[in-house]
Amino acid sequence: MVTETLPDTATVRAWLDEVPDPEIPVISVTDLGIVRDVGWQGDTLVVGVTPTYSGCPAVAVIEFEIEAHLRARGIEEVRIERRLSPPWTTDWLTDAGREKLRAYGIAPPVDGTAQDVSTLRAARMAGGTNLVVECPRCGSGATEKLSQHGSTPCKAAYRCHECLEPFDYFKCI
Repeated sequence: MVTETLPDTATVRAWLDEVPDPEIPVISVTDLGIVRDVGWQGDTLVVGVTPTYSGCPAVAVIEFEIEAHLRARGIEEVRIERRLSPPWTTDWLTDAGREKLRAYGIAPPVDGTAQDVSTLRAARMAGGTNLVVECPRCGSGATEKLSQHGSTPCKAAYRCHECLEPFDYFKCI
C-alpha cells in the first residue's frame, strides 16, 4: 500500500460517494445503495457490491470504476465482491439519491412500493394500480405510464398531463 496506514472505512465510503453510476451520472454508487460492505481483510480492501439486478449491463463498469477510484487514492489491494443476496431493492436508495434523481428529471421510486412489489404486479395484471408517480419537473401527480421500458432497463417511460413533458421513472424492485 502506498499510504503508511490503512484508511478507515468511513473515509473509504466518502471516497465511494464520488463514484458516479455510469447510467445516471448524477447519483453515486453509494446513493444508489449498491455498495453494501466496505472492510479490510489484512491489507486488502474488500468492497461488497449488489447490482440493481443480476443482468444489469453496467455492473462491470461500476466495479471497474470503484476499483480505479480506490487505486487512485493509493489503495493497492482491492477486491470487489459481487453480492446477489439479498437482492438489491429501491428501498436502499438514499434520500439524497432520490432528490438527485428528481433534480435530474427522473422520478424516484414511490416510497414503500419496493416492499410490496408483488401486490403492485397483481394490481397491474388486474388492469390498474393506484400508484401515483409525480412528475419530477412540475410535481404533478397527473401522469401516465407510456411504456414499462425506459431509457435503461431500470426505468419506465412516463408523461405528465400538466406540463406535457416525458420523463423516466426509476422502477421499484
